[in-house]
Amino acid sequence: MDSGLAALLGAAVGCAATLGAAVVTGRAQARSQHAQQNRQHRRDAYARYLSALHDRDLAMDAVLDVLRSDRPDPAALDELTDRFVALAREVHRACEVVILEGPASVADLASRVTDASADLSYVMRRMAENARAGYTTRTTEDAALAAERERALYTAIKEFRLAARTALGRTA
Repeated sequence: MDSGLAALLGAAVGCAATLGAAVVTGRAQARSQHAQQNRQHRRDAYARYLSALHDRDLAMDAVLDVLRSDRPDPAALDELTDRFVALAREVHRACEVVILEGPASVADLASRVTDASADLSYVMRRMAENARAGYTTRTTEDAALAAERERALYTAIKEFRLAARTALGRTA
């Protein structure tokens, strides 16, 4: 084989190898970018959910503070309850995105947060109905149950945060 043909063949093989390496590198980079975009979408969904939970929990605390008083003001109670309901809807919307974006483990914990929140909301609604009707016989018992349900909700939220961090690759 003459040297010109050998050089041409060597150049063709080198070109093919370079092209192959570029394709492999490009695919790896595209996968890496896609994974980063997925992590960012999840992170944004988790952050919106936790922010909505925080706002809703502040509204719930305000309702519970009014309900724990000796003589709850019905007008204030109605206003605070309306705010709580509106914020609870935002939590549910944010939770739907978490369920769509996240892995099953995170979605399951978001559902656990929803259940714990519903348990506390049920007690709060009963307390509000009793306060509006002037029934005070269960106030102490309901306040204790509300505190227990608040702790359960807080525990569920902590578990969600940990699972979200893990899903995002942040274990420390």
